[in-house]
Amino acid sequence: MRILLKLSGQLLGGKALVGIDTGFVRSLARELREAVQGGAQLAVVIGGGNFFRGIKGEGEGMSRVVADHMGMMATVINGLALLDALTSEGQEARHMTAASIHPIGEPFIRLRAIRHLEKGRVIVLSGGTGNPYFSTDTAAALRAAEIEADAILKATKVDGVYEADPVTHPGARRFDRLSYEEALERRLGVMDATAFTLCMQRRIPITVFDASVPGAIARGIRGERIGTIIE
Repeated sequence: MRILLKLSGQLLGGKALVGIDTGFVRSLARELREAVQGGAQLAVVIGGGNFFRGIKGEGEGMSRVVADHMGMMATVINGLALLDALTSEGQEARHMTAASIHPIGEPFIRLRAIRHLEKGRVIVLSGGTGNPYFSTDTAAALRAAEIEADAILKATKVDGVYEADPVTHPGARRFDRLSYEEALERRLGVMDATAFTLCMQRRIPITVFDASVPGAIARGIRGERIGTIIE
């Protein structure tokens, strides 16, 4: 299986949701190493919300273009942290960016990325799509399509997709499985519209799950049932 794992930046912040929790990142790296040793080909698209979100900057009066570029730089910081943890755990990996930052990351080139995967390397993808106005969800959907991934695993702090926010609606029902059409009709907000539409067009299944549960990422990569599946 070739898997695209979408990690929110806040996950790397641990319980504080900000900065980088090095203990969590090392634990994550071990799970990814075990998955690759089990035969998976793994690409990781990483967010930057533990440092800066472009949409938040715009809300505070910044130019959206400038704010989004700052958000892209935040994802590069997270990409380097994950790359370092993977290397420390003995897992060969490469950091590829949508932005041109040669000393700290390769430019994303589709065939080169696929070659890294075929050689058993984890590729850490930062910089979003390289363009403002597009989220890291869209970057994940785009890269999954480009590398011909079998599935997207979207790691969150919620154990699946609910009919309503489970924090404000404690009795909300969690879905085990949904079709793309059902998710759209119910306006469940699995991903932003651009990302979700691309996944639907390319028929890339999405699994939404709670990455804070120990071993959940490795289980999902192995194909075990976790969270909610949209297909």
